[in-house]
Amino acid sequence: QENVTDLETINAPWNKTVTLQEIAYEGGMKMLRLRIKEGKRFTDLELDTETLRNLNGSLTNWLAANEGNS
Repeated sequence: QENVTDLETINAPWNKTVTLQEIAYEGGMKMLRLRIKEGKRFTDLELDTETLRNLNGSLTNWLAANEGNS
């Protein structure tokens, strides 16, 4: 069984929404779910801390290189 807590919903380009959810599993393990909604379709990515650390680094680097270019 899992306990899901919505953390934030972000409106993204092209009529998409990204919802961040904390997933707490029995036994204490937690993950972060990125739920991308496009129309009626959902894509869920459940990420552990190591994956999030890597993703955070990649996103931070991309943002630093591209900020102000939109």
